[in-house]
Amino acid sequence: MNDALVVGVVRQAIETAIMVCMPMLLAGLLAGVAVSIFQTITSIQDNVLAFIPRAAAIFGVFALTFPWILRVLTGFSSDLIRRLPEFIK
Repeated sequence: MNDALVVGVVRQAIETAIMVCMPMLLAGLLAGVAVSIFQTITSIQDNVLAFIPRAAAIFGVFALTFPWILRVLTGFSSDLIRRLPEFIK
């Protein structure tokens, strides 16, 4: 297995991981910014108020995007398995 093949597979794996994680990270970021603005306006500094909306946003986005995530990861895995003979050489 040559170096270009290894670099290509690792690059594809990193791109897939970033693509799958991005919706949840963005949801957590947006919920965190919204909660921070709310806390600044109301002067309420409570850790639970900061944590629960972010967790709910991340879980909600995960629930909505789970079928897509499953398709992307299944496609990546099946592509790796299909290319196994190429890796053995």
